Amino acid sequence: MNLSNQLVSNFTKNSMSKTLNQLKIVVFLSVLTLATSCATDDDNNTQNNSYTSAENVLTDIGFQGYAIITKNGNDLVRQGFGLANQSSAKPQDYNLAYRIGSVTKTLTAAAIVQLKRDGLINSFNQTLDEFDPEFPNGNQITIAQLLSHQSGIPDYQFVVEDAYEQGATLDEEDIYEVITLMISENGLNFTPGSGKQYSNSNFLIAALLVQELSQMSYHDYIQQNIFTPLGMTNTYKGNNSINTNNHAEGYKNGNVNSTYPMTIAFGVGDFSSTPNNMEIWTDAVKADWFTDSEKAEIFAQNVPSGFVDFGLGWFTTQEGDTTMYWHGGDINGYWSMIGFVPEYNATIVLLSNKQDDSGSQRSTIIEQLLTNEFN
Repeated sequence: MNLSNQLVSNFTKNSMSKTLNQLKIVVFLSVLTLATSCATDDDNNTQNNSYTSAENVLTDIGFQGYAIITKNGNDLVRQGFGLANQSSAKPQDYNLAYRIGSVTKTLTAAAIVQLKRDGLINSFNQTLDEFDPEFPNGNQITIAQLLSHQSGIPDYQFVVEDAYEQGATLDEEDIYEVITLMISENGLNFTPGSGKQYSNSNFLIAALLVQELSQMSYHDYIQQNIFTPLGMTNTYKGNNSINTNNHAEGYKNGNVNSTYPMTIAFGVGDFSSTPNNMEIWTDAVKADWFTDSEKAEIFAQNVPSGFVDFGLGWFTTQEGDTTMYWHGGDINGYWSMIGFVPEYNATIVLLSNKQDDSGSQRSTIIEQLLTNEFN
């Protein structure tokens, strides 16, 4: 508690506000760029005349990693691009592990759904004060608002990463204290339900809720309720450093960049997985892992053409009559994306070991697929 108070007091109100506003701007611009590019294509109602294939799109943008793109039961792409390890010339591989970053959030959201199935949660509209009476503004924030980034809770990431750089070591409970103190000192970023802003804090709280209600560790709960039933034997809590024998090396600007203090990413980005396992998970969600009634709550509905919206742990992008459900991830040295397009029985799994801070590769791939391949 003293450490948490010190972190927040050291991070002045002005600097905290600046940092959080920077995060808001980055996320807003990322979503806006995707939405605008899709909307422009929709308004022009034209296809990209230079588009030839999904494989060529990946090649043209310099994608490095392993890609799976299927359509109507057939493979458009199922191959590696570039090397998984430059020093050993290890190739990309279907059974090689990659950090998946925020794709972890789809697993955390699924665990919350499972808690509801088990009767440990009555409704996604339950408020946080029912689980922690001392959580600031907890009577205003619902579980659904956590999972759809409508809570207004500020993101802890920059505060805690700064603490690590100064030599502090925090676990998920410490980070929870940081979040509550940030709210107590600076308030929410907006009234819950009145806006949407991507915040890792939402999913760390959700993961702690899984832990508290199930009386199991978060990772054991995911293992028991998702990985074991689906046979996902190669998805696991990541370590600060990777094992290059079975894990792709991460790179940024051509340099190795594979380390990260994974306690920071508890429940929000701390899993590693293989293309094989991510295909299993994506196909399960596309099929019947969730009931129809659950899907109606999980996936954002009535999204206008050319726009993106948050659901409960998944994004919905709409382009004309085509809907893509997806989530992306970014973490040191890696980026990722899983998604599916029901109208075309399509599955997309992209696990990259080349950091893309701007998210431009992911945005380009989504735009090209929706405007040219799935339309």
